[in-house]
Amino acid sequence: MMPFQYSRPAHVSEAIKLAGATTRFIAGGTNLLDLMKENVVRPTRLIDITGLGLDGVEELPDGGLRIGALVSNADLAWHPLIEQRYPLLSQAILAGASPQLRNMASTGGNLLQRTRCYYFYDTGTPCNKREPGSGCPARSGLNRIHAILGASDACVATHPSDMCVALAALEAVVLVEGRAGSRRIEFADFHRLPGDAPQRDNQLADDELITAIELPPPRFMTHYRYLKIRDRASYAFALVSVAVALTLDGDRIAEARLTLGGVAHKPWRDKAVEASLKGQSVAHETFTHAAELLLREARPLSHNGFKVRLARRAVVRALSDAAMGGHAR
Repeated sequence: MMPFQYSRPAHVSEAIKLAGATTRFIAGGTNLLDLMKENVVRPTRLIDITGLGLDGVEELPDGGLRIGALVSNADLAWHPLIEQRYPLLSQAILAGASPQLRNMASTGGNLLQRTRCYYFYDTGTPCNKREPGSGCPARSGLNRIHAILGASDACVATHPSDMCVALAALEAVVLVEGRAGSRRIEFADFHRLPGDAPQRDNQLADDELITAIELPPPRFMTHYRYLKIRDRASYAFALVSVAVALTLDGDRIAEARLTLGGVAHKPWRDKAVEASLKGQSVAHETFTHAAELLLREARPLSHNGFKVRLARRAVVRALSDAAMGGHAR
């Protein structure tokens, strides 16, 4: 770990003034400190934001919620309004990490998790995400956990978050502050596909700080499912995950949200597939067709072809469970 300076500002504006290309904001530090220990990132300054008061959950006039960036994953998952109005989000958070990590990890920090690609963490190998232009050995190397959708020649890494898969399905909005002012970023636009700039995971500028996440008025309180498929039952990242939220009109689908995790550089959502489910009957054939559509552009690598089949089956199962009100944690 390289030497660094440490600052603990008392106000958001002060934190933003200190921010820059070689600084990092830190709250729980559950991912950042690991990256620093491995010399994957080498910030010149850590800006401790835990004293900025961004730790509340506020009810909005329309019934939605504003969640402070410093609310811990544990507090968010068990918050009464989240459990009541957004149970899909609670289910997804509780599928991730361990209780100890959820106690430390922050809501804003969860959005900024870096990939768990082996080559990204191994500073003895090239990695376009660490050093743009150096290459992507995962494409022809050990790529079992890597992307099957939205990848590029420059990067095949996947986004590791469970929470973000649910937030994408729920159409959350990310609130940020920077020296240019405040802005709102639709969740679908917050994370990036790698393209030719895989070093950029999201749309934040160097001086921008996530202050809150807003959830729209609740609509999916009965028919939902977060399904996570992993190598072991606890403390493992998803090989494939699925967030499903439905509203039903009798035995037909009135509205559908469907997002995949573990398969791309960002949570993978296809609105055309969701639209194809509208008005369709709750049936295995309907769900199978949706799964085929969602994976139609999958491009597996040498060791992860199983993810395509696994994802198809996971989508069918998650849709079936959600339609039946199956939302066991």
